[in-house]
Amino acid sequence: MQVEKLVENHIFSPALIADELRTTRRELAGTLGLGADAFTRSTRIRARKSQTRLRQMVEIMNRIEPELDSPIAAYAWFRSARLPGFGGATPHMLVRDGKSEHVHAYLDRVAAGGYA
Repeated sequence: MQVEKLVENHIFSPALIADELRTTRRELAGTLGLGADAFTRSTRIRARKSQTRLRQMVEIMNRIEPELDSPIAAYAWFRSARLPGFGGATPHMLVRDGKSEHVHAYLDRVAAGGYA
């Protein structure tokens, strides 16, 4: 996902991201552990928590997308891949819990040839 295509007015645009992933803003908010209206009200869209979670998701998906060949496949991985060593948590669960660095560490380990 090209970051510059996902930014509007200097912030990540949930609408552009949802369109890229062929989903809804409401579903995207739920995936990130945000309230249903998080991406409908401008003040909530600009909120630090909303923008941080969008950025973390995009960063993680950009790391895995080259292996999966599409942003939609990367989104499916983000939502459903059970990561070994994290009690079966998926990347989206770790991001919702404020632990995106664990997903990056896992991807670093895999890239270095470690056990996935």
